[in-house]
Amino acid sequence: MDTAALLITIIGALNWGLISVFQFDLVAWIGGGQGAVLSRIIYGVVALAGIWCISLLFRDRRVALSE
Repeated sequence: MDTAALLITIIGALNWGLISVFQFDLVAWIGGGQGAVLSRIIYGVVALAGIWCISLLFRDRRVALSE
């Protein structure tokens, strides 16, 4: 789940990069406009993935050593 959420969040970040540099919203282009149902679903999934990735910041990163 962590890997999937991270990948979706990266894709969302790349979309924001496209918007800022080229004024091109890839999600809206794929989904048929910003208000289209498919686009809104994609935006929602990206938002949920971002929320999930917040939990990555607070997890213990120590690796258990096996004997």
